[in-house]
Amino acid sequence: MSEQHTYRVIVRGTWEGLTDEARARLLAEAADHGMASMRFCEEGSLSYEPAPLKHFSMRYMVVSDAADGEEMAGAIAEDRAQTALRELGYGFGDLKSTVTDLDTMKINRKPASRR
Repeated sequence: MSEQHTYRVIVRGTWEGLTDEARARLLAEAADHGMASMRFCEEGSLSYEPAPLKHFSMRYMVVSDAADGEEMAGAIAEDRAQTALRELGYGFGDLKSTVTDLDTMKINRKPASRR
Protein backbone atom coordinates (compact mmCIF):
# COMPACT_ATOMS: atom_id res chain seq x y z
CA MET A 1 0.00 0.00 0.00
CA SER A 2 1.47 3.33 -1.00
CA GLU A 3 1.56 6.48 1.04
CA GLN A 4 -1.48 8.75 0.78
CA HIS A 5 -1.24 12.54 0.67
CA THR A 6 -3.97 15.11 1.17
CA TYR A 7 -4.25 17.84 -1.45
CA ARG A 8 -6.21 21.07 -1.54
CA VAL A 9 -7.25 21.79 -5.10
CA ILE A 10 -8.85 24.94 -6.51
CA VAL A 11 -10.49 24.37 -9.88
CA ARG A 12 -11.22 27.60 -11.75
CA GLY A 13 -13.34 27.93 -14.85
CA THR A 14 -15.71 30.07 -16.87
CA TRP A 15 -19.43 29.73 -17.38
CA GLU A 16 -20.25 28.91 -21.01
CA GLY A 17 -23.49 28.23 -22.83
CA LEU A 18 -25.68 28.70 -19.77
CA THR A 19 -29.38 28.27 -20.43
CA ASP A 20 -31.72 31.01 -19.23
CA GLU A 21 -32.92 28.64 -16.50
CA ALA A 22 -29.37 27.83 -15.33
CA ARG A 23 -28.41 31.52 -15.34
CA ALA A 24 -31.52 32.42 -13.31
CA ARG A 25 -30.77 29.62 -10.80
CA LEU A 26 -27.14 30.76 -10.40
CA LEU A 27 -28.21 34.35 -9.84
CA ALA A 28 -30.89 33.30 -7.33
CA GLU A 29 -28.39 31.16 -5.38
CA ALA A 30 -25.46 33.58 -5.58
CA ALA A 31 -25.68 34.55 -1.90
CA ASP A 32 -25.09 30.90 -0.97
CA HIS A 33 -21.94 30.71 -3.12
CA GLY A 34 -19.98 33.79 -2.11
CA MET A 35 -16.79 34.31 -0.12
CA ALA A 36 -18.31 32.98 3.11
CA SER A 37 -19.13 29.62 1.53
CA MET A 38 -15.60 28.83 0.34
CA ARG A 39 -14.20 25.70 1.97
CA PHE A 40 -12.18 22.67 0.93
CA CYS A 41 -14.14 19.40 1.05
CA GLU A 42 -14.37 16.11 -0.80
CA GLU A 43 -17.66 16.95 -2.54
CA GLY A 44 -16.45 20.38 -3.58
CA SER A 45 -17.48 23.91 -2.74
CA LEU A 46 -18.71 26.18 -5.54
CA SER A 47 -18.17 29.94 -5.39
CA TYR A 48 -18.76 32.74 -7.88
CA GLU A 49 -19.69 36.40 -8.17
CA PRO A 50 -23.11 37.15 -9.69
CA ALA A 51 -22.05 40.28 -11.54
CA PRO A 52 -20.76 39.62 -14.03
CA LEU A 53 -21.66 35.93 -14.10
CA LYS A 54 -18.48 34.84 -15.85
CA HIS A 55 -16.00 32.95 -13.64
CA PHE A 56 -16.32 30.37 -10.86
CA SER A 57 -14.11 28.30 -8.61
CA MET A 58 -14.59 25.00 -6.85
CA ARG A 59 -12.52 23.88 -3.89
CA TYR A 60 -11.78 20.22 -3.26
CA MET A 61 -9.95 18.10 -0.72
CA VAL A 62 -8.41 15.12 -2.53
CA VAL A 63 -6.65 12.16 -0.92
CA SER A 64 -4.45 10.35 -3.43
CA ASP A 65 -1.31 8.25 -3.68
CA ALA A 66 1.74 10.41 -3.10
CA ALA A 67 3.49 8.66 -6.00
CA ASP A 68 0.83 10.00 -8.38
CA GLY A 69 1.64 13.54 -7.31
CA GLU A 70 -0.11 16.86 -7.62
CA GLU A 71 -0.95 16.36 -11.29
CA MET A 72 -3.21 13.40 -10.48
CA ALA A 73 -4.88 15.28 -7.62
CA GLY A 74 -5.65 18.13 -10.02
CA ALA A 75 -7.08 15.71 -12.59
CA ILE A 76 -9.27 14.05 -9.95
CA ALA A 77 -10.62 17.42 -8.79
CA GLU A 78 -11.26 18.60 -12.36
CA ASP A 79 -13.15 15.37 -13.07
CA ARG A 80 -15.26 15.88 -9.92
CA ALA A 81 -15.97 19.47 -10.97
CA GLN A 82 -17.02 18.46 -14.49
CA THR A 83 -19.33 15.77 -13.12
CA ALA A 84 -20.94 18.09 -10.56
CA LEU A 85 -21.45 20.94 -13.03
CA ARG A 86 -22.96 18.62 -15.66
CA GLU A 87 -25.34 17.13 -13.07
CA LEU A 88 -26.45 20.66 -12.18
CA GLY A 89 -26.95 21.49 -15.85
CA TYR A 90 -24.35 24.27 -15.92
CA GLY A 91 -22.29 24.92 -19.03
CA PHE A 92 -18.61 25.52 -18.37
CA GLY A 93 -15.24 25.68 -20.03
CA ASP A 94 -11.56 26.40 -19.57
CA LEU A 95 -10.97 24.46 -16.30
CA LYS A 96 -7.60 24.98 -14.62
CA SER A 97 -6.48 23.72 -11.24
CA THR A 98 -4.04 24.82 -8.57
CA VAL A 99 -2.87 22.09 -6.20
CA THR A 100 -1.29 22.25 -2.75
CA ASP A 101 0.10 19.10 -1.11
CA LEU A 102 -0.68 19.55 2.58
CA ASP A 103 1.72 16.78 3.60
CA THR A 104 4.76 18.50 2.09
CA MET A 105 3.77 22.10 2.77
CA LYS A 106 6.36 23.89 4.86
CA ILE A 107 5.04 25.91 7.77
CA ASN A 108 7.10 28.91 8.76
CA ARG A 109 6.63 29.61 12.42
CA LYS A 110 7.57 32.95 13.89
CA PRO A 111 10.18 32.70 16.62
CA ALA A 112 9.14 33.71 20.08
CA SER A 113 9.86 37.36 20.66
CA ARG A 114 12.57 38.26 23.11
CA ARG A 115 12.03 40.83 25.82
